[in-house]
Amino acid sequence: MTSTLHLRPELGQRSQHMVICGDDGLAHRLALELDAVCGEFVTVVLPSRDDEYGAQIAALHADPRSPVELLVSARPDERTLRAPGVERAAALALTYRDDQVNMTAALLARTLNPSVRLVVRMFHRERGRHLERLLDRAAGLSEEAAQDTSATALSDADTAVPELVAAAAVGHGHTLQVEGKVFRGVVRPAGTPAQAADLATLAVLSGAHQDDPASQDSPETPGEDGTQLLPDTLTAYHRQFTHGRLMLEEVTHHHAPGPGHRSRRGRAGAWLRARLAHLPWKVFLSREVTVVFGALGAMVLALAAATALFADEHPWWKNLYLPMLDIFTMGDPATNESVARRILQLVAGFVGLAVLPLVVAATLNATEAFRAASATHPPDEDTTGHIALVGLGKIGTRVLARLRTTDHPVVVIERDPHARGVALARELGVPLILQDATTPGALDLARVRHSRSLLVLTRDDGQNLDIVMAVRESNPDVRVVMRLYDDDFAATVQRTLRAS
Repeated sequence: MTSTLHLRPELGQRSQHMVICGDDGLAHRLALELDAVCGEFVTVVLPSRDDEYGAQIAALHADPRSPVELLVSARPDERTLRAPGVERAAALALTYRDDQVNMTAALLARTLNPSVRLVVRMFHRERGRHLERLLDRAAGLSEEAAQDTSATALSDADTAVPELVAAAAVGHGHTLQVEGKVFRGVVRPAGTPAQAADLATLAVLSGAHQDDPASQDSPETPGEDGTQLLPDTLTAYHRQFTHGRLMLEEVTHHHAPGPGHRSRRGRAGAWLRARLAHLPWKVFLSREVTVVFGALGAMVLALAAATALFADEHPWWKNLYLPMLDIFTMGDPATNESVARRILQLVAGFVGLAVLPLVVAATLNATEAFRAASATHPPDEDTTGHIALVGLGKIGTRVLARLRTTDHPVVVIERDPHARGVALARELGVPLILQDATTPGALDLARVRHSRSLLVLTRDDGQNLDIVMAVRESNPDVRVVMRLYDDDFAATVQRTLRAS
């Protein structure tokens, strides 16, 4: 392997380089990617050299083979932007965790260099779209504007969703998002047949020999002809038996997300029976409902017996009917009847005042519990090899929409019936469990024991880890994709899960 030693010009003398301004791990990761892939001169502006990411960027700068430079500045003001030569830079990435800071720096950078490409991190997506149009118009009005002066505002969801979808659907690997579709590069070993999702051969790798097709190829191992980039169709076909290949694979597909397959008329009866079987009828037999209605029935029977013993003789059905009318205050006053009947009517009225509010409350609670539980649409009992998605917030909703463009079945767990993604899940016909994933039985209802991947995207790091550990106990082979907000915690969890 050969290495290139970059001769670094002074910051103020650079041109057509890249500048990254940020204050968290996103700036660090972007610098690593640009260093590894592009090999361009990159200047990273961080608030401090002493924090974790500043130290890592400084380590890159200390490597003479790395084109990364570190600049320390508290805020991206004009002086800070001029220091790395933004007025001559090819691209500027603004990844601060404050939308206003990013907007101000983007507008200032467009003033200093109308032709610079801008990538801006924005948490507010609508504000980001307005900023894109404003910056593009400013570039178009400038006489110095070059052909590629685009501005792109990306939210955390825009950057995270493609990686999450690809990791859950096909495993680890770098992804590329183009016009709503997600692609990735994947290495196929020698002799591996082409897959349906393969779009093109990006490279034929070196290292394998015709007499040893089972050998492990590597782009770093010298072969007969070396690594061939973008080979022609004939070469790619013949070399697939003896050489590894770098393939462009489409994670998503061309069809747009739509509702799930609807049952035909012949299956309507089976579908209805299955749906009725899933309804939570047992909520009407809860302890609260049983106690309240049991007490009401006992009081009706006691008043019926007292009416039969002490009041005027009536048929047995009337001895039950009259106390019930009195309890619900629906009967006529017993002014012309015996004293015992009038007393029993008063007693029944007081019983109604005491019991009816409890009956109404228990009925309403049971009805609400039935409504909430009936909104759950669990998967079929033979569902296997699916992706279990926990959390339908902002990112979870977009991940669900993107997953529906793949060929993988999805089962969703969400505890909030009013979450933004619940309506989308119902529209798409996706099995939906409206329960807290940490409650007993919720994960079993989603059949995570038989799932191929688990996506946990709630906003609670601790809860996410609890869910993952619970699933790993029942399905050790499941592919886990988890979103964690704390970078240090995420690194520790990743090391531990991989080791286990």
